[in-house]
Amino acid sequence: MESPLCVSIFLLLSIFIQSSAHGQSLGLEPLGRRSRAVEENETLQETKTRFLLFERGSNEPCQIGLHRPGSLQQCGFNSSLPLVMIIHGWSLDGFLESWIWQMVTALKSQLAQPVNVALADWITLARNHYATAVQNTRLVGQEVAAFIRWLEESVPFSRSNVHLIGYSLGAHVSGFAGSYIGGKHKIGRITGLDAAGPLFEGNSPSDRLSPDDANFVDAIHTFTWEHIGLSVGIKQPIAHYDFYPNGGAFQPGCHLLEFYKHISKHGLNAIPQTIKCAHERSVHLFMDSLLHADQQSTAYLCSSMDRFSQGLCLSCKKGRCNTLGYHTRQERQSKKSKKLFLVTRAQSPFKVYHYQFKVQFLNQIEKPVEPTFTMSLLGTEKEMQKIPITLDEGITSNKTYSFLITLDSDIGELVMIKFKWENSAVWANVWNTVQTIIPWGSRPHYSGLVLKTIRVKAGETQEKMVFCPENMNDLQLHPTQEKTFVRCYINSKNLKRKNR
Repeated sequence: MESPLCVSIFLLLSIFIQSSAHGQSLGLEPLGRRSRAVEENETLQETKTRFLLFERGSNEPCQIGLHRPGSLQQCGFNSSLPLVMIIHGWSLDGFLESWIWQMVTALKSQLAQPVNVALADWITLARNHYATAVQNTRLVGQEVAAFIRWLEESVPFSRSNVHLIGYSLGAHVSGFAGSYIGGKHKIGRITGLDAAGPLFEGNSPSDRLSPDDANFVDAIHTFTWEHIGLSVGIKQPIAHYDFYPNGGAFQPGCHLLEFYKHISKHGLNAIPQTIKCAHERSVHLFMDSLLHADQQSTAYLCSSMDRFSQGLCLSCKKGRCNTLGYHTRQERQSKKSKKLFLVTRAQSPFKVYHYQFKVQFLNQIEKPVEPTFTMSLLGTEKEMQKIPITLDEGITSNKTYSFLITLDSDIGELVMIKFKWENSAVWANVWNTVQTIIPWGSRPHYSGLVLKTIRVKAGETQEKMVFCPENMNDLQLHPTQEKTFVRCYINSKNLKRKNR
């Protein structure tokens, strides 16, 4: 990934390194140790963090004062409803980012069950050298924990009804809040949105967000691309369910072309703008689950993106898939994290439809071939034309190849596949010449590729299908040729077309 984009990423990571060195020179205590002030002052009277509540019928936030019970009523806090608290991350300019207000609006307007929507505003502590802001995450986590304990003491309210949504450094703030709160019971849920990587990657669970910090922890990883051992977003699993959209390293729509667009629009500010694209995608994926309730994105348990790209992980058996975002299925399980993968679009709505295709080839050519294929899919609702197919290796002998196809829209039930060998006319002429000049012998000799069956699994519906050649008497496929496959079923090794 050698490009100006790499340079821009490197510049930001250099900021992290420089600020880390600066923080150490200030004599900051190790991350793994709680400060003596925290040990001796568990009940805070004043906080540097502002707690803002957003009433359903108002656009203006109202500040709740810790140990000022009257402010709860004044701000319209409803103790019978859950509390969803947004916690922002590191700040370069000292201003709250626009996505915060978008998230507030979505939480207030898009949920069937109303909730109290709040913001933990720690901007004065977040606008520092990165290492200093990292150190401040512990203090802010302690203040959030103190706020939740005070709520329980002031009104009939349980911490199990608290959902903390933390972005970047805010994800670790949420984790520290969960570990500092104490008592026998945990916070209900923590969602980490591309939790910050530098100075957290590889840390012990007590020094970052972890599954121990709440009854349920989910995390979305969107910018884990690594350079010189650092990544903007943390790569390691940190939750009960860790979601890795598009593999988690980078995101569609955040590429070099977008960098140049940002340069022309923002000048040198293009660097943080480009960084934000992939890092902040975690926020917009989460909001997408609120704004498009009928288009929830499904992710699937898998060991790696490579296996997922082969379509080998589209199973929902025994809880092996889950919904990304606000409506994630919450399961209490062992402390071992589950890694889930999915593909998304480059813009909202982000949902795609995942399909595994398993194509059985018989290569009747002596040497391996590396053809280019396309598929056209006919569904009951829509048709998708000429989807490019890339195989990781050449076709040899009798082998079944598996790959993942994603569609931006729902085509309904798949009823027909048109499979085409897309090599150029020149390739076809060479092929025909070879067929003419090579004596194949007295007996009929078939040369080319034979497609026996195409097996399909739809991830979102879990439906399995088999497609057979429409013309069973002509199974060979040559360059520029297209074959039609229709639904069938296999019984006693005989292929039979499905009656529709």
